[in-house]
Amino acid sequence: MRSKKKIIAAAVSAFCFVQMMSITAYASGDVAGAVTSTWTTARAQVVSVVNNVVFPVIDVILAVLLFVKITLAYLDYRKHGQLEWTPIAIIFGCLIFSLTCPLYIWSII
Repeated sequence: MRSKKKIIAAAVSAFCFVQMMSITAYASGDVAGAVTSTWTTARAQVVSVVNNVVFPVIDVILAVLLFVKITLAYLDYRKHGQLEWTPIAIIFGCLIFSLTCPLYIWSII
């Protein structure tokens, strides 16, 4: 009798588990509307996080990389007498771009 109750309890719980996992999700068919409404709802939070966290981190990484590259270029100039400006100019351009990016990126997106 006790074994029969365990089997019935296991079958009922398995049936309930299967029913819980097989709930159908109905889509309205308007995926573009859903994405647009989600973006308009979360836009302020995304803008705040990107402007206050992501861009400053990128700026610091590029600034450190620029100073390291300038130092290495100076040491290379002292050793070989040749100065390579291209990597320094590229990193400086990327730093200027990332510093000014929050001013105009949200009007593009």
